[in-house]
Amino acid sequence: MPLRIVQSKQNGRLKELRRALAHPPRESSPDRRALAGIEGLNLLEEALRARLRIDCVFVAQGSEHLLKALPLPPETEILLMPRELLDSALATEAPQPIAALVEAQDWTWAHLLGGQRNVAPLILVLDGLQDPGNLGTILRSAEAFGADGVLSLPGTVSAWNPKAVRASAGSVFRLPLLAVSAQDCFARLLEAGVRIFATTVRGAQPADLADLAGPVALIIGNEGNGVSDRLAAQAAGTITIPCPGPVESLNAAVAASVLLYEASRQRSALSGGPLDHRGGLR
Repeated sequence: MPLRIVQSKQNGRLKELRRALAHPPRESSPDRRALAGIEGLNLLEEALRARLRIDCVFVAQGSEHLLKALPLPPETEILLMPRELLDSALATEAPQPIAALVEAQDWTWAHLLGGQRNVAPLILVLDGLQDPGNLGTILRSAEAFGADGVLSLPGTVSAWNPKAVRASAGSVFRLPLLAVSAQDCFARLLEAGVRIFATTVRGAQPADLADLAGPVALIIGNEGNGVSDRLAAQAAGTITIPCPGPVESLNAAVAASVLLYEASRQRSALSGGPLDHRGGLR
């Protein structure tokens, strides 16, 4: 496997990695060739399993052995460099000795609403979610509980933020994800017959009493302000998670995960099949 040695911080590919990690591309970037940066062997393996195109791999000297188990295609560029040089481009406090530039999946509305699984669509809509850890956790839960995809509204952090990518544990590579305007979001969902629920802390229908087995989209709001009044007014209804304890509200990722589980439970009960041991539907 040919390696090219890099010794300068001014190397163009290294600058590209640094830029991709500091300024992640949006989910529906006009430039479909926009590359995202990922760090660590586990995420690189997940990206390969998801069949993402691996444009360039960066590996620290002394860690070349990590490449042996990776089924990299021959066209992937591989750069070998001193550990301190690679560390200077990475975003984590304790960087791993391998990173990559990858090309994200080109998701479309058809992936979310195409009915490829022959079940009613289950979609999450993120309204101004700003914490990348929350976003990554939501993506992981969405994949685990069988959601068809996620819609990211303006003001929501990029799913390719390094913290979001790590928290998603690879789900960001596989789960359909689109960044869209609120207008396009509502128009497309309503046209497809998807009922939209806004989530709120109180004064709403308990989630277990709402019909989440049909085509539904759940709006998860900003960590501090919740779902905006403008979006809530356009939704078909509002739902909440009853909490008997003296807690005012749940973390956005926890709330989304609970609602996804409830939707999955209702769909499983309707189909007559139990949840499997991994949390998904059989």
